[in-house]
Amino acid sequence: MSVRNIDPKVLWNHFADLNAVPRASKKEEEVIQFMMDFGNGLGLKTFKDEVGNVFIIKPGSKGFEDRPIVIMQGHIDMVHQKNSDVDFDFATQGIDMFIEGDWVKAKGTTLGSDNGIGVAMIMALLSSSDIDHPPLEALFTIDEETGMTGALGLKGGILEGRIMVNLDTEDDDEITIGCAGGIDVTAFRTPAMESTPSETTAFKITVNGLNGGHSGMDIIKGLGNANKIMNRMLWKMRESFGLRISEVTGGGLRNAIPRESFSKVCVPNDQLENWKKEFTSVASTIKNEYSSNDSGLSIEFEEIENSSEVISIEAQDSILSAIYSSFNGIYRMSPDIPDLVQTSNNLAKVTITSEKFEILCLTRSSLDSEKFDLANALSASFEPAGFSIDLSGSYPGWTPAPKSDLVEMMRKLYVEMFEEEPNVMACHAGLECGILSTNYPGMDMISFGPNIRGAHSPDEKCQISSVKKSWDYLLEGLKRI
Repeated sequence: MSVRNIDPKVLWNHFADLNAVPRASKKEEEVIQFMMDFGNGLGLKTFKDEVGNVFIIKPGSKGFEDRPIVIMQGHIDMVHQKNSDVDFDFATQGIDMFIEGDWVKAKGTTLGSDNGIGVAMIMALLSSSDIDHPPLEALFTIDEETGMTGALGLKGGILEGRIMVNLDTEDDDEITIGCAGGIDVTAFRTPAMESTPSETTAFKITVNGLNGGHSGMDIIKGLGNANKIMNRMLWKMRESFGLRISEVTGGGLRNAIPRESFSKVCVPNDQLENWKKEFTSVASTIKNEYSSNDSGLSIEFEEIENSSEVISIEAQDSILSAIYSSFNGIYRMSPDIPDLVQTSNNLAKVTITSEKFEILCLTRSSLDSEKFDLANALSASFEPAGFSIDLSGSYPGWTPAPKSDLVEMMRKLYVEMFEEEPNVMACHAGLECGILSTNYPGMDMISFGPNIRGAHSPDEKCQISSVKKSWDYLLEGLKRI
């Protein structure tokens, strides 16, 4: 069955249309025009601001004209990640979707349900002629995934509504009322290379098969980080066997836990057999450590042609030490909210080549002070290795208001519809609500959405029955606001 035939068809057809449009973060020109054409095609007031956020305004349906205005918000960019063995061009191809049981998936790439399903829900509301709803201000932001520059660039005075529904939550039993802020930490230094030693044999080392996932929501799972695992392997081999490194490339986007890392190394010929035995032993130890939650982890080597250059001894040793000592994972749990990660770091991308020495991290926290504390700790790891540090893209968290009128109404509605209490919670992810509230203080906001698993990875999937549940919940909620 085609995705377009899933009920509610209007919603899934909008999702399919959206997924046919390239929409990588910071490359949203096509999807911005797509949304502008969509709104104008409906005859609705449609415009964009100077940073590229798109606004579509729809009056309330008959009998709902005088209800409070509700802002419906989602982001139109998506994470572009694919498996290394998949031939796919995100710049020209639409997402190739398929149905497996109760789930919609993509073939070897991210699905784009984060936040495409939420956007499709808003599009279905805007295009409807038979849905009861209050006046709507639809806000489609850009670049949520790699800097939140759309939300950061949104000026005050454009939106009139004082109630906002964000549709970027990934568990259908949750009502999100708070989130973490974040900051990008970038370490960079001038490459330092020298000639490859003679009498050596070159190998390519591959770390892959990890689950990966969202660097905020999934950080609590203790998943393997390919960059840290690769560094551990290289560190272990550097002194005992005279291993020299010519290249290390691992990870991708800051907000995705890295699933793969690749390195090119050379080993003195008189150490080959001992090196291979030690490699196999260390790889086995690491795979055993992750056997419960990353059972697909693979750590392998293959012989390749030798490179002409390797990283200088000084740079190699200092970089390996810096990455080894840099913090990755949960820094602190919330002392106030059970099971909530308060502060974390994702060592997202490592690029050590003859052209570039660069390491990218994304640090998150519900507390601005702790966010900057961890960013400073990372700086202290990288600076002794000759790296310069750039701290950029800082954005605030969203402070929960658990007793607000909107939260209480939607909580009671959830109990009425589904006969259980929802999980009213804050999340360790960078929702745009906190940023938007800086220019629109006092706005009553919530976030919810359907079950999405594996976001930011090629394993991403969206549950069909859960989309219907969230859609029905949204429609009934709009009637009661």
